[in-house]
Amino acid sequence: MLTVSPRRARRSRKKLATHHGAGIFERMQFSRQDEQWMQQALRLARRGIGQTSPNPAVGAVVVRAGKVIGQGWHQQAGSPHAEILALSHLRARGATLYVTLEPCCTHGRTPPCTAAIIAAGIRRVVVAAKDPNPRHDGRGLAVLRRAGIRCDFGLLAEEATRLNSSFNHWITTGQPLVTAKLALSLDGKFTTQTGDSQWITSATARREAHKLRSCSDAVMVGASTVITDNPRLTLRHGVRGRQPWRVVIDARGRCSRAAHLFTDPHRYRTIVGTTPQSPTTWRRALALAGVTVLVLPAQHRHINLSVLLAELGRMEITSLLVEGGGELHRAFFAAGLVDHVAFFFAPKIIGSAQTMQAALNVTGHWRRIGREEMLFEGCIGTATGL
Repeated sequence: MLTVSPRRARRSRKKLATHHGAGIFERMQFSRQDEQWMQQALRLARRGIGQTSPNPAVGAVVVRAGKVIGQGWHQQAGSPHAEILALSHLRARGATLYVTLEPCCTHGRTPPCTAAIIAAGIRRVVVAAKDPNPRHDGRGLAVLRRAGIRCDFGLLAEEATRLNSSFNHWITTGQPLVTAKLALSLDGKFTTQTGDSQWITSATARREAHKLRSCSDAVMVGASTVITDNPRLTLRHGVRGRQPWRVVIDARGRCSRAAHLFTDPHRYRTIVGTTPQSPTTWRRALALAGVTVLVLPAQHRHINLSVLLAELGRMEITSLLVEGGGELHRAFFAAGLVDHVAFFFAPKIIGSAQTMQAALNVTGHWRRIGREEMLFEGCIGTATGL
């Protein structure tokens, strides 16, 4: 759930002066009613998170005389955009359209929304965030203004921009936004001395991790994780959604061709990144099984991760969740390729434990100290005080 502080919300009500080659948008003040309808549009947009890629998640609300007469949200790429759904079967002449992202003005998978807005007789369009797509980026608003429609831009822009952080990153860089996900003990370890890593966190934390999967276009693991854990990387724990692509990094072809990722019903959504160092017969067998095999240049006997991200971007993968293991995480951080982090801390101290069951359990709580740091205080085992 995206939230905004009251102070930030007050700032968002003021429309920022925006100068663009396609037009100039004047500074203005939004009303509380405007914010109310835009919040509703944002709630609608959130329903599409994880479902619309490579398109952004967008919500739209049509209001006339203080009442909602139409609403919609983009549900998947190739389906009608939020504005079209909100305007369908309506007599919207003289109404106001609230939309979380600047309406498109070009033909893509669907016709331009600006044409439908003009045809519907909309009097005013309130837009939260501009579309960073270079083909749009202010041009949609300029088209509407030339048609005599009042266009107000910038209401709750920060929330709307965060909503589509993956799309915004991908459309401007050509690479997916990378999130590193780690499950850690309080002493910063994710395995025991023997390599045991299951289950460091609780079922509740694992469900949250699967929610992250459901919002990602792809999840990634290294060869060691496949060899040790034979994971499925599917959506479980009651989480539903579109099955993300599963990406395996295996420079030398060490993974067994019988692994779940290469043989289960989702193998057609599995990508293997490898190098010419891997056996040709291994690569050919995976491809015949339906796995997508990307042969990439090696960099110090490892895959060039920047080249891999560019390839994934060309496949319209806008977000990537790197799940492990440790070597893969270190490689991404060392290359400066991590954009976001999601760290799950378990109330355990692994220390020199050989198994996860032997780790020390801690009962306690987190509290913020200062503006950026957090402190965990707790009791170990049966202790009753600090």
